Amino acid sequence: MFHRSERLFLRPVFAEDWQAVYRGICDEGVAVMLAGAPWPYRKAHAREFVTMLPDAANPRLAITLPGEPGAPLIGVASLHSENGEAAIGFWLAREHWGCGYATEAVRALCEISRALGHTRLHAGHFLDNPRAGRVLRKAGFVETGEVCPVESRARGGEVVLTRRFVLDLIEPELVGERGQMRAA
Repeated sequence: MFHRSERLFLRPVFAEDWQAVYRGICDEGVAVMLAGAPWPYRKAHAREFVTMLPDAANPRLAITLPGEPGAPLIGVASLHSENGEAAIGFWLAREHWGCGYATEAVRALCEISRALGHTRLHAGHFLDNPRAGRVLRKAGFVETGEVCPVESRARGGEVVLTRRFVLDLIEPELVGERGQMRAA
């Protein structure tokens, strides 16, 4: 799956991306905000990540800058199943924070999710990462009011509180009285 947004190009993660993935996550400030990344993050972790088999229903997409020489990978946005429901995750290398790329990538991932037939997306962020919450809000997600414990590998298995968000992808005018899709 490939997707072009205003400034970004989202594409599958390739085995050749391992060095860019390593450079991006081999930053404790990035890794500790991710539930699944270990710390310290080693080259072997990046190689393992990029060789994971792709899943068409839950793509892992490289966030790249097509206007830059070599269209560098600056992060990853992905879909995954969480308690049987579609959820998103994302990270950006530190040098690309504050440019609006994360919000743009999350919006693009929402468009991809809609195209894949997902009707609702879930997301969350550690309470000590309010920047991720701002990204989710700007992308249209709304807080559920839930705060849940999540184990963080990068924090040595510490349980970290996570604020939960949701985004309905069905356009309200396309849903009938009984919640069934109507023809457009």
